[in-house]
Amino acid sequence: IRDSTEGALVTLAMKAGVEPALRRLERPRLEVIPFESAHRYMATLHGTADGGTEALVKGAPERVLAMCTRQLAADGRTEPLDAAAWQAAVDAQARAGRRVLALARRTLPPGQATLDHDHVDRGLELLGLVGIIDPPREEAVRAVRHCHEAGIRVVMITGDHAVTAAAIAAQLGLAGPGVVARAVTGPEIEALDDAALGELVAGTSVFARASPEHKLRLVRALRGRGEVVAMTGDGVNDAPALKQADVGVAMGLKGTEAAKQAGAIVLADDNFASIAQAVQEGRTVYDNLRKTVTFLLPVNGGESLSLLVAVLLGTALPIAPAQILWVNMVSSVALALVLAFEPPEADVMSRPPRPPDEPLLSRFLLWRVGFVSALFLAGIFGLHEWALAQGLDEATARTVAVNTLVCMEVFYLFSVRYLKAPSFTLQGVKGTPRVMAAVAAVVVLQLVFTYAPFMQSLFGSAALPPETLLPVL
Repeated sequence: IRDSTEGALVTLAMKAGVEPALRRLERPRLEVIPFESAHRYMATLHGTADGGTEALVKGAPERVLAMCTRQLAADGRTEPLDAAAWQAAVDAQARAGRRVLALARRTLPPGQATLDHDHVDRGLELLGLVGIIDPPREEAVRAVRHCHEAGIRVVMITGDHAVTAAAIAAQLGLAGPGVVARAVTGPEIEALDDAALGELVAGTSVFARASPEHKLRLVRALRGRGEVVAMTGDGVNDAPALKQADVGVAMGLKGTEAAKQAGAIVLADDNFASIAQAVQEGRTVYDNLRKTVTFLLPVNGGESLSLLVAVLLGTALPIAPAQILWVNMVSSVALALVLAFEPPEADVMSRPPRPPDEPLLSRFLLWRVGFVSALFLAGIFGLHEWALAQGLDEATARTVAVNTLVCMEVFYLFSVRYLKAPSFTLQGVKGTPRVMAAVAAVVVLQLVFTYAPFMQSLFGSAALPPETLLPVL
């Protein structure tokens, strides 16, 4: 049984001593009215042992109670329905956070072979109520808290009873500052125009007895306020709302194919905590992309500026073209790749969401790129001219410039690993195993570039005297 509600009811029946397989033989199902949100109940037609037929109904308590005229007494007799007492029982179950279903039946003429809504919309006998405990998982409670810390509002839209929805929302901690704790129901949504609904969604996080049309209106109202909306759903009726949302998230385990086709993302484990984890991963990927760009642009900017200044001044190029190729294809790539695998920063889930139209390179990052490019220019061009002033030949001076560039890249890598937090801390210097491995690899490659004879022949490098290593560092 894929549906958790059906599974709970079958378990209840077995605990009561009813064997489902035997009952299916004794009372075969002849016809079914599937559940639809518009009717809020489902019904099945069964044959009885004496050759008669009987309709069994389960659904939302307020809907089924309205269809009943009598109730089953404790001694097995039928008596007039005490609607007020049953409604009080429904409210008591709902306040405990339980999902409540009403069960009813109606005897139909022998030989009845079809079943439609006219057969069950009145004259039912109420059998009782079933309260289903569906407590939030602990990881879901944590995920909601993390979402709130990250500036993400979590809104519950459910077909459950309003009191049940409010109780579950309280367990989840959905209500935040300025947010209404009570549940707004579908009929209340229907009574509002789009403008009024837009005002309502700003301060409400729980919507109960909601139909697919209500879900669609709510998504539109949220988007109309300029909010970015991610919508989850699993049924055929959820497809329009999933399509309308900025990010439709379909359930992968119990979701229908229609929902999966309409969604932009399919959630493989049907766990809300996975959505919060995906937000963290997405923010980390975006941060690492910015770090990589912020790392590569100044490196290339410094190289380009040093060559431009040399041309304008009419001096020798501080780095030969083949050496630039070496740096860009080996050192820069090895170091930049590490940034793509950086772990999340400590505050990644405590920042507010970034505006959707925010550019990848902010004004601050553009200033930073220009400033660091100037520092690279000073290091490359300055150390090249210093080496020439020390009487070193052109090949050695260029090797000094290349090693200065790579050394600056290594130090700048540690600086750019944290865009907002200080980098010169013990943790920042220690880095991660990938960072240290990349730095070690680059150091070895530069030693080979500088001192290996075959590399000197390929790239025109030269062995550096010991007294040049400290200025380079």
